[in-house]
Amino acid sequence: MRPPQWLRTSLLILITAIFVFGASNVSASETTHPKKSKEEIGMGKECLSCHTNETPGLVTEWKESKHSGKNVDCYDCHKAKEGEVGAYKHRDYDGKAMYITTIVTPKRCAECHEKEVAQQQRSHHAKAGGILASLDGILGEVIGGPQAVNAGCRQCHGGKVELDQFNRPTPQTWPNTGIGRINPDGSLGSCAACHGRHRFSSAQARTPDTCGKCHMGPDHPQIEVYDESKHGIIYRAKMDEMNLDSAKWVAGVDYSAAPTCATCHISATLKQKVTHDVGERISWTLRPAVSTKLNMIRLANGDEFDQPEGEPLPAVGDEVKGSKVTEILTWEQRRKNMKDVCRACHAPKTADGHYKQFDDVVELYNEKFAKPISAIMKELQDKGYVTAAPFDDKIKWTWFEIWHHEGRRARHGASMMGPDYTWWHGIYEVAQHTYFKWIPELKEVVRRKDGNEDFANALLEKYFKPIDGHAWYFNGISKDALDNVRKGYEERYGKGTMK
Repeated sequence: MRPPQWLRTSLLILITAIFVFGASNVSASETTHPKKSKEEIGMGKECLSCHTNETPGLVTEWKESKHSGKNVDCYDCHKAKEGEVGAYKHRDYDGKAMYITTIVTPKRCAECHEKEVAQQQRSHHAKAGGILASLDGILGEVIGGPQAVNAGCRQCHGGKVELDQFNRPTPQTWPNTGIGRINPDGSLGSCAACHGRHRFSSAQARTPDTCGKCHMGPDHPQIEVYDESKHGIIYRAKMDEMNLDSAKWVAGVDYSAAPTCATCHISATLKQKVTHDVGERISWTLRPAVSTKLNMIRLANGDEFDQPEGEPLPAVGDEVKGSKVTEILTWEQRRKNMKDVCRACHAPKTADGHYKQFDDVVELYNEKFAKPISAIMKELQDKGYVTAAPFDDKIKWTWFEIWHHEGRRARHGASMMGPDYTWWHGIYEVAQHTYFKWIPELKEVVRRKDGNEDFANALLEKYFKPIDGHAWYFNGISKDALDNVRKGYEERYGKGTMK
């Protein structure tokens, strides 16, 4: 028998009340910071009472953040204790000195985001400040100038933040949201590099433009490559379908229009969780003069390092670099992780075909250009034709740009399906500069010492001539190749049009 209407209505009201009351309780518990004392709550309110008028933009951004909804305020992130590195007295509150720090480091973020920071601290991003101890660093610090490094290199890579006599960052080293910033408390990097203070938006970190702040330009044009790729084109057309604010943001489930940089390198799939270790899915290194596939070795001290394919791998439990090996991700496993992202939207054959084409370009660059040129440059140095110092000879600049600029563009273009960067900005310029800049400079270097070009020609015979791809340089373009081009050209434009 059906219950009377009054009973059904009463039950409905009761159930609704229970649901609303329960939901409001959940909401209240989620927005209460579990570690805050009464004094800290008061100090947080004090911060807001001033900064609402003094820096209203920061407060507005914070109010729109998830931090605000969780009752995490200015003081929670900027608080410090007297005597701590970077701590200084800001003002008095309720008869006590209030100490704060300007720099919010990953160590502070880890108080709530422990797993994310542990992943970030071992990653390539966290180590980006170390890249300045390299040829790039010499170019900036010595040949360019330290001022350019401060306002240029360090704003992406990060650098060491120095403190003045008042425990505040020096103007030469701050502001700095470099991804590998070296913080006074010993932590590395800046979460705000991707999540933008004071809103700390996940949606912002998921957009390609965030990555494009640093991953752009003549030597690593990932954002330009992405923008010309089919993925980038569709993303721009379908941005309103990307669901960037989704809590899960699982590829193929919460969005399907196109991937962003975060999709491939960080975000979740049906089989993988989010990771802030951006190298987990990268199987090639495309940065150095010669590319290699990389195995990842993780250590008990929270660090990790890459070991090139072909070098002996340690076993889990072995002592390496002062710590125990806890995990090994081979280059094949890293590639499998990336293919899993591809397969959220593509059939396996598509992912396999992409990697075949990508691998072929990298191997073309390696075998035809990078390895033979590297070998010749080594012989020139070993036999006293050039010095061991970088950038003191034109041929060294040319070789640097072949691998550091054109070669990287070709490899990154192939990795992200950017055809123009693979060819015209990539392999085309690698070839042009090899044959018509580097080889003439090689002959000039040898002629300068010997008075003839014999040793240069011998090096080219030794390292270039055995490679089929250089046959045209030694023998000219074959008649068959020219006839094949002429046939296609004249079919399109008419007999006799190709001169």
